[in-house]
Amino acid sequence: MRTILLAAPIASLLSLLPAAAQVPMSGTFTANQACPALLSIRQQTNPGDVSVQPGQAYRIVGRNKEDASYYLVAIDGAQPPRRWVPVGCGQTDGATVPSVTPAAASAAQGGCRATHVLALGWEPAFCQQHRDKAECVRETGQSFEATHLSLHGLWPQPRGRAYCGVDRTLAQADRAHDWGSLPEPDITSATRQRLSAVMPGTQSGLQRHEWVVHGTCYGTNADIYFNRAASLAEQVNASPVRDLFVRRIGTAVSADEIRGAFDQAFGPGSGARVGVSCPGRGQVRTIGEIVISLAGDVSGTAPLADLIRAATPVPPGCPSGLIESAAR
Repeated sequence: MRTILLAAPIASLLSLLPAAAQVPMSGTFTANQACPALLSIRQQTNPGDVSVQPGQAYRIVGRNKEDASYYLVAIDGAQPPRRWVPVGCGQTDGATVPSVTPAAASAAQGGCRATHVLALGWEPAFCQQHRDKAECVRETGQSFEATHLSLHGLWPQPRGRAYCGVDRTLAQADRAHDWGSLPEPDITSATRQRLSAVMPGTQSGLQRHEWVVHGTCYGTNADIYFNRAASLAEQVNASPVRDLFVRRIGTAVSADEIRGAFDQAFGPGSGARVGVSCPGRGQVRTIGEIVISLAGDVSGTAPLADLIRAATPVPPGCPSGLIESAAR
């Protein structure tokens, strides 16, 4: 598989996030005056000196108590984006406290241990570190992968489940990154065409590696495996998740925003099943990959939304990173 760098320590990330709203809400908050947007109500902290602006509308996430004195809103570009603002700073529009069914509560809090993960990369970030790869040499700003998430792989879990029934010599060749010596997966020309669009790494033999390591443990033939993986990637690219990435090319985006886009696209609680990986250190980080936990009928026809919400929540990973643009 392509290299995934370890995410920032979870304890460090949690220290940057606001406390959860006591009362969840949905709707819009429109500011009528400039007010500080706080990370902590108690400590009155405001990293980045962020303020809501008159006339601007913000998505409401929650309020601090039933008799609210502060609303928790999402502010694009703020780090972290979820901030507390005094209720007197504006008006709400269509704000409601969502009713939570037992099934929805279970989806938000529980679920089953992931049986698979879907790894999707941001190719321009990968190519910043691997300019000699065939797919990176050919990449331009007009390439499909310059504005879409790319399929890295669909990986049966647990993590050590790999090389199922694979000859030792093939496994050794794969571990040595000698992908050219691996057999080409037995897929149709239609599947190959579909896969080449969503997985630019096929230009470097990534599909050979993915089949030998992960596909052999999926329980179907290669054609079914790669069609299912491509379908899941396409569902993400047809959602607000991809829209967020494209809208923020050249700027930073937070794990909280990415997870919020998954909630919007695939239902409440979906974002809690998504981890974010960011190559780099300190302030110089880029969004390299998102890893989505799945459970349920993964090898069947269940929609991605059902598979995500059936899995247990995971840590968010790195707090934020730059969305790279294509090199040329």
